[in-house]
Amino acid sequence: MLDIIWLVTKYYHRLNNDPVEGKTPPKCAVRTGNRNLERFMSTPVKPFNEHVKKTVRSGYAAIASGLRSCCGPTERSGHADPARLAKAVGYVAESLANLPDGANMGLSCGNPLAIAALREGQIVLDLGCGAGFDVFQAGKQVKASGRVIGVDMTPEMLDKARGNIAQYRENTGLDNVEFRLGEIEYLPVPDAYVDVVLSNCVINLSPDKPQVWREIFRVLRAGGLVAVSDLALLKPLPDSIQKVASALVGCVAGAALLDETKAMLEQAGFTSIVLTPKPDYAHHMLEWNDLLYKQIAELLPKGENATDYIASLSIEARK
Repeated sequence: MLDIIWLVTKYYHRLNNDPVEGKTPPKCAVRTGNRNLERFMSTPVKPFNEHVKKTVRSGYAAIASGLRSCCGPTERSGHADPARLAKAVGYVAESLANLPDGANMGLSCGNPLAIAALREGQIVLDLGCGAGFDVFQAGKQVKASGRVIGVDMTPEMLDKARGNIAQYRENTGLDNVEFRLGEIEYLPVPDAYVDVVLSNCVINLSPDKPQVWREIFRVLRAGGLVAVSDLALLKPLPDSIQKVASALVGCVAGAALLDETKAMLEQAGFTSIVLTPKPDYAHHMLEWNDLLYKQIAELLPKGENATDYIASLSIEARK
């Protein structure tokens, strides 16, 4: 799994002219008592497959340019309507009102804001903010005395997000959001700086999820909250699906198992961990004839369904 997922980081390094582009992450010695997790956290990355790399690069470039949704071309993908997807994963009309045009790109798999229950004056960090969908909603909730920082490693996405700030200010009268270029494994944020960390369908794409959770722990203040929506696996995917490059672009190939996610949070130091899988997300994708989920369904053993494997996962934890 990791050899495919790491392609995303290589792609982003190329966009950012990062000097570490092309390097493979070191093998880590991990002892957790969980053999699956130890294997997951210690697996060395294999050499890149040029064909898959090009597929990933073109897929993410298309997402940023609006030519593709997370799981298929917008003119064909069943869940290409961002408003319909937002409603399906739990966003309400009041929260979505007056969002800047194009902030909702249909990349959500849940609603981390519903978990966070943000309060006025809080400092909030959104990992993998995209065009600012959750950032702008969070900004309205923390109001003028609060602040929301969005971090994304895709320059094209940040261009969209920053271009939306003027409309956000005009719509709300607020000037409390900013967007920073950076990787979620190495956040451009000081220690113990934020009250709440959000993320929506992004951590599954990281090649080093344990490092992401350590970074989240680092930037949170004592008592700070993690409120994440992500894709998770209820059981391991068949090898045939893990090898499908489009599954990476669709956030499926990089999803971790529930026990892996819980163990990574515990290893990072989090407490009060609550994991709530929601298979409805995969059900909606199938109902809307989403191309990726249709492809997954065709590759599954007879009698099995994507909802047997894939769920949207709500993650809540405290530092």
